[in-house]
Amino acid sequence: MSGTFITFEGIDGSGKSTQLRLLAKYLEEVGCEVVVTREPGGTPVGIRLRGALLDAHEEVDPLTELLVFAADRAQHVRRVLRPAIEAGKVIISDRYADATVAYQGAGRGFSPELIAEIIELATEGLKPDLTVLFDLSVEESTARTSRRSDGKHKGDRLDAEASDFHVRVRDAYLELARAEPERVKIVETNRPAEETQKRVKEIIVPFLKSRGHLVEVEANHA
Repeated sequence: MSGTFITFEGIDGSGKSTQLRLLAKYLEEVGCEVVVTREPGGTPVGIRLRGALLDAHEEVDPLTELLVFAADRAQHVRRVLRPAIEAGKVIISDRYADATVAYQGAGRGFSPELIAEIIELATEGLKPDLTVLFDLSVEESTARTSRRSDGKHKGDRLDAEASDFHVRVRDAYLELARAEPERVKIVETNRPAEETQKRVKEIIVPFLKSRGHLVEVEANHA
């Protein structure tokens, strides 16, 4: 059985990382072998690149940002994603190539042609089987990231971008969902985490069953 590659996408503060943790815990409880990863930072090399890319005190040229994200992705694809897919596992990644379309393409203004070329080079054509897009208004995103920054979590360099940047990013994500409705499923996150998780399961559990990764789930795990 071939592996299945699922990605979680969304603007900052959309709750995707929390939902990924909840889903991974649930899938492990029902006997599904899951690889949880992220971009940037899904490999030892990527962790070091992530620190440099997202440091709020570091000035990073937009082209440098684009190319370093691509380098992180190339390492991630070759060292983590392809081996896990070949081993028949379920992989869930917190962001992947759609983030480059949204953040460096729409956000930074690089041309779609350049973005597509860079993504193809880094991924060798590897695309997710399913993408869950966690959608949230920019206003609520800003409020959530502000609350996080007041606590233990410190905002990163992308968090600090102006609201129009995040509007472009969100719009690009929604355009991806319109362009690829079979792959990209939108989940609105302006609701309690438990309700959002229920919707995530409604999307992912049947999908994994259809690909042979899950048998019938017992009622106490539904």
